[in-house]
Amino acid sequence: MKLQIVLLMCAAAGVAFRAMAIGPAPAEIAVKDGDAIAFLGDSITAQGVSKPTGYVNLVMKGLEVAGVKGVKLIPAGAGGNKSNDMLARVDKDCLKKRPRFMTVSCGVNDVWHGLVNSSRGVSLEAFRKNMAQIFDMAASAGVEVVVLTPTLIIHEDETTPANQKLKGYADWLAGEANRRHLRLADLNGDMRQLVKRLHEEAAASGKPTRRLTYDGVHMAFPGNCMMAWGVLRAFGVPESMRARIEAAWRTMPGAYEVSVKLSAEDYERLLQKAGGEGPAAYLLRCGKIPEE
Repeated sequence: MKLQIVLLMCAAAGVAFRAMAIGPAPAEIAVKDGDAIAFLGDSITAQGVSKPTGYVNLVMKGLEVAGVKGVKLIPAGAGGNKSNDMLARVDKDCLKKRPRFMTVSCGVNDVWHGLVNSSRGVSLEAFRKNMAQIFDMAASAGVEVVVLTPTLIIHEDETTPANQKLKGYADWLAGEANRRHLRLADLNGDMRQLVKRLHEEAAASGKPTRRLTYDGVHMAFPGNCMMAWGVLRAFGVPESMRARIEAAWRTMPGAYEVSVKLSAEDYERLLQKAGGEGPAAYLLRCGKIPEE
């Protein structure tokens, strides 16, 4: 009996030792090689595809860096769309194309369009019904939904009445995602935290606050990075890959556009120096207008 106890204790110690040596299992990325992802949304999502460093394109690049190959993109963003608009087209634009995943970004226009004329907005009650139908349709089609809570509107200020109202929509989406066991990218919460940190950094440095949007609603490069990482995190991409993914994003062309006013003489010299390389590529490489 003593021998059996000793052997059991040794075996248990061995299992414990192996567990300590191996450590916790790494998080598994939900998206697999060759999967298709539909991105349903409004103009923020439409620009997420049309802009080279929009958040959708950053998500695709992030998955590639994380080692997921051949992921297919199904773009389904449409400017001005509210929850009722997305409900009307989700089957045609997303579900019939048989993606494995569908991200859903909705709520901004449901609130924003009602600011000037309440009849153009969508009440929270109607929003809930519309979104519940979208989630039900996706479940029936066997498509896994990733819920994106809506990002801030009106100058990135969470204290405005519009953003206070929008938070109710975001909170319902987060709660519904939890109730249905759906993946969640809480971009509303992420943006609130990041805006607060950027204001603190600006106050400490005396420099202007870095903006996440270019017009108070639509994302500039930093905002697209915030959104993309939130989606990747929801897909299970581990924090340990974040620095490598963000470094890859920073090398992608199109993050910023710069306009330079030149005299006719400067432009002619630039064309002559640039030759077949093109003036923009020459300026990017050399960083200055050629002298005589």
